[in-house]
Amino acid sequence: MTVFSPAGCNANPVSCRLWASPQIPILSKNGDFVIGGIFSIHYYTRSEQNTFLSVLLFPNSMEFRELHLARALEFTIHEINNRTDLLPGITLGYQIYDSCSAVPVSIKVAFQFANGLDPVFNDTGTYLKSASAAVPAVVGESSSTPSIGMARTLGLFGIPQVSHASTCACLSDKRQFPSFCRTVPSDHHQAAVLAKMVKYFGWTWIGAIHSNTDYGNYGMASFLKAAQQEGICVEYSEAYLRTQPRSKLERVANVIRRSTARVIVAFLASGDMKFLVEELVRQPLPPLQWIASEAWIIHPYFLQFNICAGALGFGVPRSEIPGFREFLLNLSPSQAMKSPILTEFWESSFSCSLKGRTGSSEFLRQCDGSEDIHALQNPYTDTSQLRITNMVYKATYAIAHAIHGVICNDVQCDKTHTFAPWQILNQLKRVNFTTKNGYQVNFDSNGDPAAVYELINLQFKKNGSLDFVPVGYYDSSKPRGQELIISSTISWVGGQTEVPVSVCSESCPPGTRKAVQKGRPVCCFDCIPCAEGEISNNTDSLECTCCLPEFWPNAKQDICLPKPVEFLSWHDSLGIILTVFSITGAFMAVCVTVVFYKHRASPIVRANNSELSFLLLFSLTLCFLCSLTFIGQPSEWSCMLRHTAFGITFVLCISCVLGKTIVVLMAFRATIPGSNVMKWFGPPQQRLSVLAFTLIQAVICVIWLKVSPPYPFRNLKHYKDKIILECHLGSSIGFWAVLGYIGLLAVLCFILAFLARKLPDNFNEAKFITFSMLIFCAVWITFIPAYVSSPGKLTVAVEIFAILASSFGLIICIFAPKCFIIVFRPLKNTKKHLMGQWIVLSKRVKKATQSFGVHHIGYCNFCSLF
Repeated sequence: MTVFSPAGCNANPVSCRLWASPQIPILSKNGDFVIGGIFSIHYYTRSEQNTFLSVLLFPNSMEFRELHLARALEFTIHEINNRTDLLPGITLGYQIYDSCSAVPVSIKVAFQFANGLDPVFNDTGTYLKSASAAVPAVVGESSSTPSIGMARTLGLFGIPQVSHASTCACLSDKRQFPSFCRTVPSDHHQAAVLAKMVKYFGWTWIGAIHSNTDYGNYGMASFLKAAQQEGICVEYSEAYLRTQPRSKLERVANVIRRSTARVIVAFLASGDMKFLVEELVRQPLPPLQWIASEAWIIHPYFLQFNICAGALGFGVPRSEIPGFREFLLNLSPSQAMKSPILTEFWESSFSCSLKGRTGSSEFLRQCDGSEDIHALQNPYTDTSQLRITNMVYKATYAIAHAIHGVICNDVQCDKTHTFAPWQILNQLKRVNFTTKNGYQVNFDSNGDPAAVYELINLQFKKNGSLDFVPVGYYDSSKPRGQELIISSTISWVGGQTEVPVSVCSESCPPGTRKAVQKGRPVCCFDCIPCAEGEISNNTDSLECTCCLPEFWPNAKQDICLPKPVEFLSWHDSLGIILTVFSITGAFMAVCVTVVFYKHRASPIVRANNSELSFLLLFSLTLCFLCSLTFIGQPSEWSCMLRHTAFGITFVLCISCVLGKTIVVLMAFRATIPGSNVMKWFGPPQQRLSVLAFTLIQAVICVIWLKVSPPYPFRNLKHYKDKIILECHLGSSIGFWAVLGYIGLLAVLCFILAFLARKLPDNFNEAKFITFSMLIFCAVWITFIPAYVSSPGKLTVAVEIFAILASSFGLIICIFAPKCFIIVFRPLKNTKKHLMGQWIVLSKRVKKATQSFGVHHIGYCNFCSLF
């Protein structure tokens, strides 16, 4: 694993020498136990031939923020050494390295943490036992990819590594990284909560950019998986690394410019994000809402770019570390010259060369002592947030507590105590304490802390500059559904207060459903109106639901309403009209009855069989009134009454008409001498025939009501959008038997009346009965198809119309001419006038009977009419 020089081994068979020179710590201090530290203070490296790794640093490549973190480790160890309750009598030292954000350098430093700094090793392998050579634990690395390389190496030796900023979820795998712990939450939590936040604000169409590193690839994979579960679609997903050619950066920037997504999730390391933002500001850019990962949302560099305004992301909570700012600012030129890294910092910050420095032609002037570090405003001196800084602070304290647990009892520590690194690791997994600045420190079985984030929003201050503003927080230890709390107003892209919209298709309103566009993501869809009888009461419904049979959608098809119940009501215009006609007809029948009763002794009343006439008028009155039973809400009793009353009253009416027709026909057709046929159809027989005909209909109705009577029925099939409340016939045979019997009597009456239609006008009703029966039959013949085809309440209206039309036909055709004579032509209502007509008739009869050899005919047949 360690690279040895073959020449060195051959020259001295009992010892070997490293091929390359060891990496020198940038900051170090001796102690009883030395804690390792590694940070990405520079960003550029280059491998050269015949060397292991020669680091080439470019001008202005120092990351002041990382130097700030390295000095936080230094400060924490000084603070621990000054405590009497933690590691009493023990002095901690440190060896802090610069990885230059390069994996090979990080791995080389990891070997040095395991092997020590001595380049020569003897064959006993005692180099691992030297307290000055090996470290019990390491703080770092800042980035996930170098940490992965280090963790694989340190894990072989059981040396615990506590990272302050490596968030890749892959590092939680204890099979691959058994000795890795961290004080910063895993990206597993961050990816999930970012997806929930995107869903919370209604963004279903987003872009995704990530670093082409383990941090970015693992983080974006976790986010995309969570986003898919939340129903979020990704228009594009691009990877970028700052070391890739510029053409790749330009291509990614053009993808962002051309996209329709207005929300971009950027799972980028801060270094990669710097290059991308600088490229995007070169050309006009549509307003973009950035959703940031914790790696860059809290980086001060991005506060200078207005395109980052409104950016939203999760960062570790900010904190305060008492005395740390004073420690950072307690740096003089003389102290800076003692360390190459601090010298570089001083010269880079003030653009001058410290006295006595050689080879610093980069700066034209010498530092003259007027430089004031308190006046600097850069990431090194910025202690307003102290987010990742606190993670370094907690990591260092965690290692100190683990060492304390191994070598100390209640009041005393043994600096001579020997231990293996895995003992520190086991103790580290069990630590549970509160830091001096009030933060809880412990690790779960994966070496991760509880996920606690602040929701950070980049907002404009009153002076027009950007600043980090906490607007909420996330705590994974809270009950389900209460982890994410938004506590303040969010300023969105461009400073607007309304949530920006980023969807492939506008939301489908209630009353429609989503139909995915062929060949496109599920977030791109058309809104299809719900089919007839279906509703959707939610936005973006995937399907419509059918209303229950007794319900129907409203006009917007977003709610099911009870179907209106329709029946022929008393309040309907049609119901009122039919009621008026019904009452008018009944009133006419009563008026005719009064007229006939008042003139009951007059010849014309007596000649038309007054008893049957009064019975006919009574039945007509009932016929008019029975039509009223068809109006109003059907009930069990009204359904049985309306059809049976209609059937019986109409049979009574037709029976009376039939009786009158038979009387007229027999009176004028009995021409055989000595015939006494009228005695077989006198008043008793007339009453009996009417009763018999009516009784037959009554029997039919009773059987109908007994077997399967009519009943109220809610018809849901005739109309889709309303309920027809009607009377179901029960037995259709019973209904058509009642109607058929009425038709049979009507046809019989019509035939008989037709045969007697040419008898003298003044007293013969046959002609009027013929017309009335003709109207009656015409009405009921047309009623059948109209009844079958009429929808809803019109079915009832057609039946009422048929009843009223046939009743009016009977009363007008039979009684109107007689009432006219009685009221307006009283001179014709005399016996003399009627007898004059009889003389004419008798001559016709005599002439007709002589052809049969008959010379006499009795007057009894005619006289019986009077």
